[in-house]
Amino acid sequence: MNKIIIFIGSIFLLWIGRSIFIPLLIAGFLWYLMNAISDYYRRALPTSENKKIQNHIFDWIANIATLITVCLVGYLFTTQIRPMFSELLAALPALQTKLSDFGAYLSNSIGLRFDNNMIPNITKIAANIGSSIAGIAASFGMVLVYMIFMFVEQSTFNKKFAAMFPGRRQYKKIRYILDSIDTNMKKYLFVKTTISAITGVASYFWMQTIGLEFAGVWAFIVFVTSYIPTIGAIVACGLPIIYSLVTAPTLQQPILTAIGLIGMQILFGNIIEPKLTGKTLNLSTLAILINLVFWGMIWGVAGMFFSVPMLVALYVTCAQFDSTRWVAVLLSADGQIPDKNEE
Repeated sequence: MNKIIIFIGSIFLLWIGRSIFIPLLIAGFLWYLMNAISDYYRRALPTSENKKIQNHIFDWIANIATLITVCLVGYLFTTQIRPMFSELLAALPALQTKLSDFGAYLSNSIGLRFDNNMIPNITKIAANIGSSIAGIAASFGMVLVYMIFMFVEQSTFNKKFAAMFPGRRQYKKIRYILDSIDTNMKKYLFVKTTISAITGVASYFWMQTIGLEFAGVWAFIVFVTSYIPTIGAIVACGLPIIYSLVTAPTLQQPILTAIGLIGMQILFGNIIEPKLTGKTLNLSTLAILINLVFWGMIWGVAGMFFSVPMLVALYVTCAQFDSTRWVAVLLSADGQIPDKNEE
């Protein structure tokens, strides 16, 4: 009974404290992502145990390259993607009218009954999504503060960690868990980001080729929603397909849009990505969906975005303790879980 009360209390705490936890989670994710990018840049540079000054310089080069990469992504979004979003928002009223006309056409030609109450109000939906994003953006100052302190204090993390676990056996156990999470998470983020970027770029060129409006916006949505399992792929394909279905004079463009986007989702998301990640995400699809719904209910879009990384951390951690290995087995796709460190 006490465990149930603690579980319900924890969920309530996560929900009521979302205004604090979400910015902290975003800051931690960005901090971790930038460190992972810097780590990959550093691996591309030479290293030497006898030249500490040279290695220190290369560390700074990797950090500067990471900062430049982040700034370039921000510049690209600000100058290229954001204006397209503004144009799309301005076109939503006209698009709502076309959607109503399309419903009337289906009613007359197919015999299905559509009225204005059955047709989604895309302007209202966009406003709700925009308010959610604006709420996250409003906390950017807090996110930035968290990130700054994380970077300032990250040099002391190992010392604090060693002080928290003075016992050698306990220290090695927790260190092994954290290193396992770090390895799996870096591989997941690198593969996911690379595949998402390739899918987004390929989708952009495909939609540009067939003449679909706002190709940059749809491609950006494809990239972002790729981090959300299952539902992300539906949104990434559904929005541009519906838009082309409503705005195109013939069915040629909607069909080509559907074939191209769905085909790329299957190729990159269902074939290439699993081969690259290997056993990194040996997670049950059902567990991923339940986890997605759970965090979506508590933290909304932000919870859905971070649901898989949090599930990976839970999976790796549970596999290392006898009392929770059964949880890792349930979360796994085939019952095969990471070996427990006995040292």
